[in-house]
Amino acid sequence: MNVLLDLDGTLTDSRRGIVACIQHALRALGHEAPEEAALRRYIGPPLLAAFRELLPVERSADAEQAIAAYRERFIDVGMFENDVYPQVPEALSLLRERGARLFLATGKPRVYARRILEHFRLSHYFDEIYGSELDGRLTDKVELIAHVLSKSGLRSAQTIMVGDRHHDAVGAISNAVRAVGVLWGYGSRTELAEAGVETFLETPGELGHLNLQR
Repeated sequence: MNVLLDLDGTLTDSRRGIVACIQHALRALGHEAPEEAALRRYIGPPLLAAFRELLPVERSADAEQAIAAYRERFIDVGMFENDVYPQVPEALSLLRERGARLFLATGKPRVYARRILEHFRLSHYFDEIYGSELDGRLTDKVELIAHVLSKSGLRSAQTIMVGDRHHDAVGAISNAVRAVGVLWGYGSRTELAEAGVETFLETPGELGHLNLQR
């Protein structure tokens, strides 16, 4: 079985870095930056959509500038203001021992995702690392998962997508891939269920025991 895994909110708790980078970007453009509690909902979805919501309507065209400011801080410090969830390395190891092939499928730019996995010594668990491109391509999870399936020659019927937000579920289901939702990340059970998820994992330790049957 092939297992596609999201990054933020699934393997790592990247809240500190992402929130700080969003606040930095808004302030760099001269805007008030909301408190952390108001920004948690933007962890996971594409940055362009997030900044178009966060910026005043008359300044929504500045979203690209906001992304550039975000990335300046993210490259320097933000990507490592991040923690691997407890039991994740053990779970990945167990999945590999059980015969699963693992692929990262994150909306985060692939170049950053690779650095994060290498920094936290997780990259060796994965057959391949997939993410979006810096020019904005493949930020949509429907397109990204289709890309993963095509590039790695994976069959939908033999593939599972594991993630914490509705984007992960919609991307999976749109590609006839089984969606599994995790409840330790940034999405809620309700959000995931409304997106079509029927299987949930309560703790990272359960990931290693994921049902690998279709």
